[in-house]
Amino acid sequence: MYAIRGAISAKANTEKDILEATKEIMQNLMQENDLQKEDLISIITTTTDDLTKVYPGKALREIGYNLTPILCMQEMKVEMSSQKMIRLLIHVDGKRDKSQVKHQYLRNAKKLRPDLVE
Repeated sequence: MYAIRGAISAKANTEKDILEATKEIMQNLMQENDLQKEDLISIITTTTDDLTKVYPGKALREIGYNLTPILCMQEMKVEMSSQKMIRLLIHVDGKRDKSQVKHQYLRNAKKLRPDLVE
C-alpha cells in the first residue's frame, strides 16, 4: 500500500466550485499516477474552514467512486494559512517506490509544496 497527496484551491465557496475543483484534482491524480478506481483503498479529503457549501466526497461519488470509502474532514485552522483549499490523501493498493508517486498541487495549492510542483 502507498499514499498519494493532492491539493487544489476552489475559486469560491459555492457548491459548483467545490465540486469542480475536487473532480479536477482527483482526475489529475488518477491520470498522472496511471491508476484505476479498483486500485484505491480509501480517500481522505479535507477542506479549509471557509469551504462550507458541500462535502468534496459528493464530487467523488458523482465521478464514480461509489465503492471506495471516503472520509471528509475539516483542515486544522492555522493562522495565515491558505484559504479555500481542498486536500486529498489517497491510499492505493499496490507497491510503488515513493520517488515514483506523482503528488499533485494545482491552482493556488502550488505554493503549499513548491518542492513537488514540476
